[in-house]
Amino acid sequence: MKKLINIVIVLTAFVQGSAQKIIHQEVFSPKMNKKIKTIIITPTIQPNTTYPSVYILHGFSGNPDRIIKQDIPDLVKKAQEYKTIYVLPDGNYSSWYVDSPIVKDSQYQTFIGKELVDFIDKNYPVKSEKKYRGIMGWSMGGYGATNIGVTYSKTFGIVGSSCGALDFNSFGEGYQKYMVNKVLGPFDSLNPAFLTDTKVKLMAGAGQRYIFDCGTEDVQMIGQNRKFHNKLTELKIEHLYIESLGVHDPAYWSQSLSNQLTLFDKYFK
Repeated sequence: MKKLINIVIVLTAFVQGSAQKIIHQEVFSPKMNKKIKTIIITPTIQPNTTYPSVYILHGFSGNPDRIIKQDIPDLVKKAQEYKTIYVLPDGNYSSWYVDSPIVKDSQYQTFIGKELVDFIDKNYPVKSEKKYRGIMGWSMGGYGATNIGVTYSKTFGIVGSSCGALDFNSFGEGYQKYMVNKVLGPFDSLNPAFLTDTKVKLMAGAGQRYIFDCGTEDVQMIGQNRKFHNKLTELKIEHLYIESLGVHDPAYWSQSLSNQLTLFDKYFK
């Protein structure tokens, strides 16, 4: 009888745990008045347990499905290993994760920094403290993660950018090629608030951790990242900056983002 009771208790405990999940969800944005496709990856959820969360922003022309298939293929495994909930919003093809002054239904900074966080906090067992919430991205997503993360410094405790597009002043023809003008207007009339450099002073007192990395052969982004690193260093803003061999491609950011997630996990712990 005692052995039977023990078996029942074990089975009950097993049933109470929720298996690891990859959830495809449409999250409504009041500001944009539309639903945004989002993937939420959970570890095996245990009763009465909350978890850190990381918001991961794809690059130009990307999407959440590509993240788990190509950009960070070990992401599902890492969610389980690090006991962390990963949130992958669709930033549209070329939203640049800004609150566009010219496109009413492209208000992704508010959506990700406020509306999506509120939704996740309400519907998933995440830790509510800033220390246990991070944001990261690459290329266009590196720009988005940096700007949203710093703007919402009371929401995110750690910010990561891999080969991020951190300086529109250096874009040249890329400003139109990568359709930044479609959401922010002509470069000649660009509001300086959309330049990452203008966030530096906020970073000095934000109480956050920062990670920036870039491939040494990434001709598009290496100069921008070195310049931003030097600016942070001059102002004595603590951050981790890494350069390693690589170009602007999935092979580079897949490895660098996987490494950053390991560092995020150490920060959470």
